[in-house]
Amino acid sequence: MDYLLPTQNDACFNQIYYCNVSEKDIGDKILMPASALDRLAMLEISYPMLFQLCNPLTGHVSHCGVLEFTAEEGFICLPQWMMENLGLEKGSVALIKNVDLVKGTYIKLQPHTTTFVELSNPKSVLENTLGSFTCLTRGDTIMIMHDNKKYYIDVVEAEPSSAISIVETDCEVDFAPPLDCQERELERLVKRLSIEDDKEQPLSFSQHPAKSKEDQEQSAAMQEFIAFTGAARRLDGKAVGVDSGQGLPSGAERAATGCCYCRRWIKQQLQ
Repeated sequence: MDYLLPTQNDACFNQIYYCNVSEKDIGDKILMPASALDRLAMLEISYPMLFQLCNPLTGHVSHCGVLEFTAEEGFICLPQWMMENLGLEKGSVALIKNVDLVKGTYIKLQPHTTTFVELSNPKSVLENTLGSFTCLTRGDTIMIMHDNKKYYIDVVEAEPSSAISIVETDCEVDFAPPLDCQERELERLVKRLSIEDDKEQPLSFSQHPAKSKEDQEQSAAMQEFIAFTGAARRLDGKAVGVDSGQGLPSGAERAATGCCYCRRWIKQQLQ
């Protein structure tokens, strides 16, 4: 495959390369060709060597270090996660130039999944795994390995600059809520609320329980029952009210006048 010749610039290292996938997918260090080392040796650059990578099609910019100068001429080899982060594919063109980055003092990271935050000591894991990184860029998505598992993390903030060096520096670290946090919390809420339907009779608007069939029958019987419906007799055996001409009030009369009328009628009969 033909490749683009590197551009020549006496002031700095500024080259164009084709991209390939590195077999080493840990950290942010890339493989460069031996000719790049020759070119860098002629320049007054600071160490460790840090570079700016750019996808010319999208304008996405990131930063990296260098691991070895063993790549095929005209190519640079990037970790797979870095290719994905920059939107590059095998054979894509990338722009690369050397840069000086300030030492970082603060970063805010956002894991993609809560599984990383649920580790026994995520900050310790981060401290160990970021030892294979040389720099961080705000807006990047990096990948770290722990116990043979891949964890993707977004760089949300970086200070004192959007791109910082993390080589031999003390850097304060904060975590933003994981990207799947809201989704997982929603799933837990749905699970908690997913209970069996209540099979009991619902309450009426008056907040009184619905009456059972037996209660309804008993209530109807009580409504039909009318007190003092039997025939009354005096001690001499005669029917009450025969002499007085007054009979026992009817049920309708008692219903209309109430129990006080019944008591008054009984009092009259006993006189």
